[in-house]
Amino acid sequence: MAAAQSTTSNDDEIDLNALLGTLLDHKWLIIVVTAVFCVLSVAYAILATPIYQANAMVQVEQKVPDLPGLSAISQTLGASSSEATTEIAIITSRSVISKAVDKLNLNVVVTPHRFPLIGNFMARRYSPAQPGDVASPWLGLSRDDWGGSKLDVFQLDVPNGLLGKHLTLIAGEHGAYTVLDDDDNLLLRGQVGQVAKGHGVTMQVKTLAANPGMRFDVVRNRDLTTVSDLAQKINASEQGKDSGIIALTYDNADPQLATDVLDQVEQAYVRQNVDRNSAQAANSLQFVKEQMPIVREKLEKAQAALNAFQTKAHSVDITLQTKGLLDQIVAVETSIQQLDMQKADMERRFTKDHPAYKALMQQIGQLQAQKAGMEKQVGSLPDTQQELLRLTRDVQVSDSTYTGLLNQAQQLEIARAGTVGNVRVVDTAAVDVTHPVKPKKAIIVLGGTFLGGFLAIAFIFLRQMLNRGVEDPADIEQLGLPVYASIPQSDKERDISLRGTHQHGDGRQHLLAVTDPADLATEALRSLRTSLHFARLEAKNNLLMISGSSPGAGKTFVSANLAAVIAQAGQKVLLIDADMRKGSQHKVLGGRAENGLSELISGQLELAAAIRPVTGLDSLHFIARGKVPPNPSELLMHSGFTALLKQVMPLYDLIIIDTPPILAVTDAAVIGHHAGTSLLVVRFGLNQAREIALAKQRFEQNGVEIKGAIFNAVEKRSAGYYSYGYYEYKTAK
Repeated sequence: MAAAQSTTSNDDEIDLNALLGTLLDHKWLIIVVTAVFCVLSVAYAILATPIYQANAMVQVEQKVPDLPGLSAISQTLGASSSEATTEIAIITSRSVISKAVDKLNLNVVVTPHRFPLIGNFMARRYSPAQPGDVASPWLGLSRDDWGGSKLDVFQLDVPNGLLGKHLTLIAGEHGAYTVLDDDDNLLLRGQVGQVAKGHGVTMQVKTLAANPGMRFDVVRNRDLTTVSDLAQKINASEQGKDSGIIALTYDNADPQLATDVLDQVEQAYVRQNVDRNSAQAANSLQFVKEQMPIVREKLEKAQAALNAFQTKAHSVDITLQTKGLLDQIVAVETSIQQLDMQKADMERRFTKDHPAYKALMQQIGQLQAQKAGMEKQVGSLPDTQQELLRLTRDVQVSDSTYTGLLNQAQQLEIARAGTVGNVRVVDTAAVDVTHPVKPKKAIIVLGGTFLGGFLAIAFIFLRQMLNRGVEDPADIEQLGLPVYASIPQSDKERDISLRGTHQHGDGRQHLLAVTDPADLATEALRSLRTSLHFARLEAKNNLLMISGSSPGAGKTFVSANLAAVIAQAGQKVLLIDADMRKGSQHKVLGGRAENGLSELISGQLELAAAIRPVTGLDSLHFIARGKVPPNPSELLMHSGFTALLKQVMPLYDLIIIDTPPILAVTDAAVIGHHAGTSLLVVRFGLNQAREIALAKQRFEQNGVEIKGAIFNAVEKRSAGYYSYGYYEYKTAK
């Protein structure tokens, strides 16, 4: 239990040395991919169209100038400490942006047709000798712009079906042009400076400078689409908390257009702000003018009533006591009437729950209470004095109110005419054409290079994660299979794998054990020869079966070269290619596949004719696979195969049988019953632990014991002495 926990803990640990070794082993892949991304990043930084940023600044005053007739209470309670947040929303509103769109005709988007990748770069590099010059076409590509081309569309009206669609304008001779729809159907023909109509399209071109045959892409967008797109691209932000300073920025490839757009937005914003404040004074003036005839009529009626009473009472005068009381009542009544007019004005602008409205009602209530107290004093006067006081009060209150309205109307007229708004332009729009904001070349090059390196490393680790092949001999031994030998990857064999073949003048692939006896792989095979000598001491016969779990493990290479090194030691060895489907030992040892094992078992060939010598190795013979039979498995189960083995066993010290992979076909299980020793070839990265375990189980189910494993294609790695990397092994045809 403790051992299992320890193994799990070790599996969960990250081996930094192994990770570093993996990176070093794939350093050339990382370098190449990183270099490619670096080159692409540099190319993009050079060829990309520069984007310029226009900057502007406006200031929002925190207090609006008081309007005559409005109380300080309404001004104080109705104003916020900072209006920048509201003003930012107004700046990017449709009412402001639409004016800039209409002024600059931004609904019409014109794009010259340019050669892919380098067209924009060449057009930017063109420097006209004189204003209005157009670059000559490169390599006869007259339909593309190479610099200097210009199209200014003064008017473009299209049917709803063509809104947002790409139209093509083709320049002609002497200011003529034609317009095609997105299906290349002719819409109209026109001349610069003249209105052209056709198929519901009305167009007037103001300026056209282009080589004959050059094409422009023209789009008439919907008004709302253009306004919404522009509003998103204009950035407005307050500089500091509650500062009232708003910075505006707008990015565009055309620095002049970026400046013009921001200028128009600033002007439209200032104009609407002035109009908004002027409208408030105009509304108050309209209310005052509506009240003046009413107050004047009340004054005339009050004067007539007073005159009639004095005539009737024979010019009764007000006593000194009544005079003092009258002045007080008139003052209070005048204030109440003025507040009532403010109340009527507020009811049009605020709800009854607004703090300013509530404060006004509180003032009116206090004055009404004072008036009620004074009316009690009036009740103690004689009836004649009471009536005279009432009539005189009405006259004086109405006269005072009417006079106040006249003064207020004059002040509002002045306020409306002199309104300047509460915003001002601090900085007009400007663009630094020497420093485009995009692309940021250093960031792009560094970022692209880093991205290339990151993707290369991620690909390496991802491939390693997905390729869960066995990478350590200990993983094989945990499955109950002792590793008899680890055969290093031979440089020559790697070349063979990369080229597919490694043939000499005789048309066959030579044995590594013969052509390069000092190779590390050959030395490992000699070590395997020693290990097998002791492993076969208890074997029932001298038959050695070499198989694999799946194709590509390298069993043909191991079988042929193991037979060669054993034969070099003086033992007489027979190598049988028992893979009657795809066996390729004849390509390694020479000869053709015909006249081999399949013909021997079926009785079509004698043994002496099937056994072939190997050039340079007198003690090594081999039997090729023969013609591919329709039923290889049934043929191996035939009594003729058993008889063949019994016939050759006394003739040789060791018989090595190269078999097909067990997980592909059952041939190896049939042959394993005859063999005294059976080995399984495992290749790193290709054979997974689960696959090896399944192959071992398949043999055991058929009563065949696998003695051990041969770990093939071991490479020297940076992480240690010998690690195991991916090795692509293709069966030769």
